[in-house]
Amino acid sequence: MNNIKYYNDSLAYDFEMFMPKTAETEKRDNIVVMPKTAERSKKRTRAAAKSLSAPVTLIMAAVFILAGLCGNIALRLKINEVNSEINDVKAAITELDSEKTGLEVEMQRRISYANLELEATQLGMRKMEKSNVTYIRVNDKDKAVKADGSVVTAE
Repeated sequence: MNNIKYYNDSLAYDFEMFMPKTAETEKRDNIVVMPKTAERSKKRTRAAAKSLSAPVTLIMAAVFILAGLCGNIALRLKINEVNSEINDVKAAITELDSEKTGLEVEMQRRISYANLELEATQLGMRKMEKSNVTYIRVNDKDKAVKADGSVVTAE
């Protein structure tokens, strides 16, 4: 279409836009027509259907169904085995947790303050008193004399 005439005339008088299109104007060069593949595929399926007889098809279908069922049963057996192993491990974990709790209670019982005090009194120990403390006074000298007579200095 020529756009220059739209600038010179009014669009109300352009009836070419409303005219029916001819076959030549509707045909485009950039459209590629694909070959008819549907007919080829139908011919192939007909040939394949004719080559296999009905009993052979039924037997093959039965074999595939039976194989699927056997596979399903085998997978379910494996799942049951794994679930039983998981349950055994969970039971062992529960048992070990209860044993751990028992051992912690026993340890707390043995190291409690009352038990320590009782054991100390049985061994002849007593609480510290002021009379038990011995103070050493050093007059401007950093040395001490041990019970065996040896002298210990700060150096």
